[in-house]
Amino acid sequence: MAKSSADDIELRRACVSAIDDPTQKIIISIRVSMSRGIFTKSSKLGHQMAKPRVLALFTQSKGHSTTAFLRVLKYSTGGVLEPAKLYKLKHLSKVEVITNDPSGCMFTLGFDNLRSQSVAPPQWTMRSIDDRNRLLLCILNICRDVLGHLPKVVGIDVVEMALWAKENRPSVSTPRNVQDGGPVAFAVPETELKVNFEKELVSQAEEEEMEALLGSYVMGIGDAEAFSERLKRELQALEAANVHAILENEPLMDEVMQGLESATICVEDMDEWLATFNVKLRHMREDIESIETRNNMLVMQSVNNKCVIEELDKLLERLCVPSEYAASLTGGSFDEARMLQNVEACEWLTSALHGIEAPNLDPAYANMRAVKEKRAELEKLKSTFVRRASEFLRNYFSSLVDFMISDKSYFSQRGQLKRPDHADLRYKCRTYARLLQHLKSLDKNSLGPLRKAYCSSLNLLLRREAREFANELRASTKASRNPTVWLEGSTGSGQNANATDTSTVSDAYAKMLTIFIPLLVDESSFFAHFMCFEVPTLVPPGGVADGNKAGYNDDLGIMDINENDSKSGKTSAELAALNESLQDLLNGIQEDFYAVVDWAYKIDPLRCISMHGITERYLSGQKADAAGFVRLLLGNLKSRISVQFSRFVDEACHELERNERTIRQMGVLSYIPRFATLATQMEQYISGQSRDLVDQSYTTFVGIMFVTLEKIAQTDPKYADMFLLENYAAFQNSLYELANIVPILAKFYHQASEAYEQACTRHISMIIYYQFERLFQFARRIEDLMFTVPPEEIPFQLGLSKMDLRKMLKSSLSGVDQSIALMYKKLQKNLVSEELLPSLWDKCKKEFLDMYEGFAQLVAKIYPTENIPSVAEMRELLASL
Repeated sequence: MAKSSADDIELRRACVSAIDDPTQKIIISIRVSMSRGIFTKSSKLGHQMAKPRVLALFTQSKGHSTTAFLRVLKYSTGGVLEPAKLYKLKHLSKVEVITNDPSGCMFTLGFDNLRSQSVAPPQWTMRSIDDRNRLLLCILNICRDVLGHLPKVVGIDVVEMALWAKENRPSVSTPRNVQDGGPVAFAVPETELKVNFEKELVSQAEEEEMEALLGSYVMGIGDAEAFSERLKRELQALEAANVHAILENEPLMDEVMQGLESATICVEDMDEWLATFNVKLRHMREDIESIETRNNMLVMQSVNNKCVIEELDKLLERLCVPSEYAASLTGGSFDEARMLQNVEACEWLTSALHGIEAPNLDPAYANMRAVKEKRAELEKLKSTFVRRASEFLRNYFSSLVDFMISDKSYFSQRGQLKRPDHADLRYKCRTYARLLQHLKSLDKNSLGPLRKAYCSSLNLLLRREAREFANELRASTKASRNPTVWLEGSTGSGQNANATDTSTVSDAYAKMLTIFIPLLVDESSFFAHFMCFEVPTLVPPGGVADGNKAGYNDDLGIMDINENDSKSGKTSAELAALNESLQDLLNGIQEDFYAVVDWAYKIDPLRCISMHGITERYLSGQKADAAGFVRLLLGNLKSRISVQFSRFVDEACHELERNERTIRQMGVLSYIPRFATLATQMEQYISGQSRDLVDQSYTTFVGIMFVTLEKIAQTDPKYADMFLLENYAAFQNSLYELANIVPILAKFYHQASEAYEQACTRHISMIIYYQFERLFQFARRIEDLMFTVPPEEIPFQLGLSKMDLRKMLKSSLSGVDQSIALMYKKLQKNLVSEELLPSLWDKCKKEFLDMYEGFAQLVAKIYPTENIPSVAEMRELLASL
């Protein structure tokens, strides 16, 4: 016999893993086939294709209560078990074994809580009768022990099941629990694994009574064949008795048959009557359908006529031109008092034009003569109104600006700086803002000439205001010109200390920007919105310029005209058109800014640094796309300031280069301390982001200074190193404090320090060799020979014998104190900067000791028997001088 799937441990593990709930304990799991039975017309049971499934019984304890579940699991595409159905056993009402199944392995489970009782329950087919009995007994035991009741059992004898359970008791076992999905324990006690059959469907007492009854019944029966013959005889007797009973009831059957015949006659008569009535009803139904068809056609014709009348009324309403609007569009005045009527007429005209265009008008009406004539009439009204309004606005803009230009009180005058105020101009322009928006809706091409007219008129006003303001600003600024030529070698070194204070110059430039840059941004923003450009706002909320706070609250009254024309619809072409118009609006005003920059440069070139920083701050604040001209103006100002400052730097560099041709001096050059003074002054002028401008000038200045210094030093090579070390030392001393806070100057400070050390080394070596040339020349010859000759053979070389060594020591070291004193005097002789002497002398002594120590080591290695003054003695001698 094949092993039952109920004993498959791997199947249990797969079921536990699929449920993945440690609180539920598995009782039994078994493989089944699922199908659904259907009853055909022949009343025979059919089957659908069977599907493999796994039935598993689980229990879950919560406190003192226990819940039992019947789970249906199916195989996924990858062959992995996954939950499909869940039934609670407390709702199990019926267990039925299919009697038509000859194998006896098919059964159904009925639940009283299923939503649709009309659908046939699934039929479960087991592999064997043993598997069937095993599962059903387990279900019934759980229902009785856990739930306290038994479902209805149909198609199987409970006595037969009890006997089977008794015979198969040792082989039925179910593990109680799989702890947390881990491996199943095979060493569980047998008392816990076996299903409890002591509490079977039939009690022990009932079973004993049944056995006694059966025993009494078969008592006296010797063999099975005799018993079978006896049963056959009893069966034949019972069948004969049934036939006799039927024959005795024949009169009753005759009466029933007569009643059936009379009923059949009545039914046939009724069928004839119904056929007659059906014909009459069919004729009547045809008549009613004909009447309804004619009635429906009349109703449809009435509805269509009504709809046609309504559509014609609407069309006539669209085609009608109110007389008051026609008068305003063709000949009305554009005075401020009449603007409300003009705007209303524009709104009506716009809506009327849209109303006769697709999709607002049915395409079927487009070819009607009345619609074509009305469209032509509206187009004529539109062109007439656009022409009249455009002509009026061009004249209006020109008259407003002419009036302001003719009044001198609008501009700066002698002794009085006048801040430009366009509040009244904008107030008067706002009156026609809605009119411009409607002109754009009617004809976009009409705004081009109007924009040019507005820009042309306002450009005259802005240029006049800037020119008068710049002239008065320069006239009222009191600042004497600073005549200092910062790096010119012919002037005294202390001339720059008392330079004239020229801060009023950069203050005047800052004031020019403070007044006019917000004004120009303001005008750009107002122009963009007033002339209906689809661009974002130029000034962020709250960004109000001084003196023109009303300008940012320009309620042009255009947002409620056509909300679809929002800022999000801007295009690059629109921005390009706006910047082109702003060029016409503001072009020429830059000349007055350039004049202020040139004027400030003539007074004090270093003020270019402050003006450069001020310009960069304003430039970084202009981020809006529509302020293109203002950013361009600030960029040009920044470039012009940079050019002017570069001009100053070039002139100063020319003065430095002249030193090469006209100055031949010893000591520190005059432009060294002058550059420190200039750098200090430039650092005071740095403002904002002008660090790059100053650092670039430092690079130019220092590069020319160092090149010029080297060229002047080459004119007298004898004193070149002394000249260089003095000047490089002076450069470091003058820039020590600035180099600690300015990175670019720190770089040049280190370059000068390296050049100073190199010049010191060369100069000191020259002095030492001048006094002790024979001594160190002898040492150099030994070092050269050591590359090719063994040390012990060097004393036998020509000119390097021990006698030659003694002669050289006698001539070089006799009176060494006097030689060292002469070395000090020679170091002091041409040194102009006396403060450098102590450090130079210390370097000279250290270098001499290092060289002498190297000589002493050579002598000890080559001439070990010869005695020379030790290094310690020489150090003491140097310290005593």
